[in-house]
Amino acid sequence: MALHKRVNASAKTDETTGFGTNRSMYGGRLINRDGKANVHKTGISFFDKLSWYHTLIQMPRWKFLTFIFIWFLVVNLVFAGIYYLIGVENLGGMEGKTVTEKFIEAYFFSAQTFTTVGYGRINPTGYLTSFVAAFEAFSGLLFFALATGLFYARFSRPEAFLRFSENALIAPYRDGIGLMCRIAPYKNNSLTELEVKLTVAMRLEENGKEANKFYQLEMEISKVNALALSWTIVHPINDKSPLYTLAAEDFKNLKTEVFVMVKAFDETFSNTVVARTSYTNDEIVFGAKFIPMYRRSVSGGTTILELDKLNHFEKADITMALPGLES
Repeated sequence: MALHKRVNASAKTDETTGFGTNRSMYGGRLINRDGKANVHKTGISFFDKLSWYHTLIQMPRWKFLTFIFIWFLVVNLVFAGIYYLIGVENLGGMEGKTVTEKFIEAYFFSAQTFTTVGYGRINPTGYLTSFVAAFEAFSGLLFFALATGLFYARFSRPEAFLRFSENALIAPYRDGIGLMCRIAPYKNNSLTELEVKLTVAMRLEENGKEANKFYQLEMEISKVNALALSWTIVHPINDKSPLYTLAAEDFKNLKTEVFVMVKAFDETFSNTVVARTSYTNDEIVFGAKFIPMYRRSVSGGTTILELDKLNHFEKADITMALPGLES
C-alpha cells in the first residue's frame, strides 16, 4: 500500500507551522535539535545578515569569553604597533633595550591606557603619541561599557533552562501505544503555566510530487501548572492520530520529523520563555519506554531528580498494541 494512503486520512493538516509544503525546496531536517531553524541565509552581505548583538548573546559562554579576551589582545597589539611606529622615544620611562623589549613595554603601556589604569611609569611625551593614547583610552571606555552590557544581558536574559530527551519513543500507553518524549528543568528557576505543542512533519506524495504535510498532534496533557520534576509528553496514537497504523519502516520512508515547542512563565524574571527541539525518524525509537528519573531520598525528606537519566529507556513490546504497527 502507498505510504500516503497509510497515513490516517481523518487527521487534519496544520497550516500554521511557518514551513512550506514543497519538499523539494528543503534540505535535511526542518528544525535543529537546539530549536533553531535549519536555514542558511544568502543574498545579502555578511554584515547585513549577522546581528552582532544576538550572536554575542546567544553564543556559548566559553566562546563569548574567548572572543572578549582575543579582542582585548588584538586591540592592544594594534595600538602597541602604532606606538612603535610613531617611535618609542615618545614614551617616557621606557627601560627596554632590545626591539622585543621595547615592543613588549609599548604593549603593556597600551593595555594600561586601554583599561584606564595608568600606573605612571611610562607616559606619552609627544603630541601625536598623546593623541593616540587619549583616543585609546576613549576606545577602552566604550569597549568595557559594551562588554559590561553584554555580560549583564547574558546574565539577565530569561531562558527556559529545559532539557529534552535525546530520543522520542513509541511506547506502550494504556491499552495502546503513544509517541513520547521527556523534558526536565536543570536550573533552580521556577517555571509555571507550561504549555506544549507537538507537530509532526511527513514527506508524502501529492499529485506525483513530494510534499510536506504537517499535523498537530493531540496530547494526553498539553498544560501543567508547574514543572518541578520531569514531564513525559505523550501523544496517544489512536484512530484520530495521523500516525495510526504506521509501522517503524513507514516512519523511515516518510522522513518523519516531530517538532516540540514548550512555552512557560518564569517567575524569577516574570517573563515568558520558550524552548523547542525536533526528532527525526532516526531519533524515534520503536518499542521502548522511559525509566523513572526521580526517587525518594534516603532520609525520605525530599525527592531526587536524576537528570543524567533523562534519556534512559528500556525495551518494551508494542507489536500487539495495534495491528497496523506490525512491521
